[in-house]
Amino acid sequence: MKLVFAGTPEVAVPALDALIASGRHEVAAVVTRPDAPAGRGRRLVASPVAERAAEAGIEVLKPVKPRDEEFLARLREIGPDCCPVVAYGALLPRVALDVPAHGWVNLHFSLLPAWRGAAPVQHAVMAGDEITGASTFLIEEGLDSGPVYGTVTEEVRPTDTSGDLLTRLAFAGSGLLLATMDGIEDGTLKAVPQPADGVTLAPKISVENAHVDWSAPGLRVDRVVRGCTPAPGAWTVFRGERLKLVHAAPVPERTDLAPGELSVAKNNVYVGTGSYAVELLWVQAQGKKPMRAADWARGVRISSGEALGV
Repeated sequence: MKLVFAGTPEVAVPALDALIASGRHEVAAVVTRPDAPAGRGRRLVASPVAERAAEAGIEVLKPVKPRDEEFLARLREIGPDCCPVVAYGALLPRVALDVPAHGWVNLHFSLLPAWRGAAPVQHAVMAGDEITGASTFLIEEGLDSGPVYGTVTEEVRPTDTSGDLLTRLAFAGSGLLLATMDGIEDGTLKAVPQPADGVTLAPKISVENAHVDWSAPGLRVDRVVRGCTPAPGAWTVFRGERLKLVHAAPVPERTDLAPGELSVAKNNVYVGTGSYAVELLWVQAQGKKPMRAADWARGVRISSGEALGV
């Protein structure tokens, strides 16, 4: 088939690579979000998908909105059979959805109908899911509600951050997306409507959602830290300034600390929760680079009885 691929961040690149390398389908163009300011200089930078497409000599389309008439005219001119999508980042209007004969097929990083929305992997980790996966489905105007072509499952490991899990799903999902394109092209694959039961929502995780509540059980604190890593980053307050929690680990055998209370040993930093303690392994103080928690604790000279979250 002739394809127009839509995607923006690094997590979409493995799927684009798989389609380019397939030899069976032609990636005629790529649709991605416009260049965005990045870094300290805030200079405009192309998305990872745009950069990969340019390396491969593929036309790159960067509409401000996918309903822009200039973009729609070019899309019709290309005449794709299907438009595979991975984390594009913009809502597609009906006028765009109607262009390809086989529609727009999204690779979504959950087992639909679970975790519909912008942050399925983060929510899966924060909810303590033991199994998650990826799904390919036909995009319609509802939120991730279209009929499903296929799924692949992935175990959520006890120490997984959302970044760890998303990386694995990006590669597993790339194979699923390619197999879905193959099945659509040869007529062996039909989309099946999602069940009405089991729908859960995964809205974008805000900075406030990533604020750690030390009165919560240690299990919950661990999941929030892992689910919000690398973005938006779990955080707390220490001496009136924000402290980012980069890496932590539960310590079930230690139950002697009050919620938020700090305990510092030579190479360990513990903090109390509503149940057992967690050990801080890596932190990032405001305006600083990430560092080992023990080094941070030595630098700030924590006093007995000091606490986080105050």
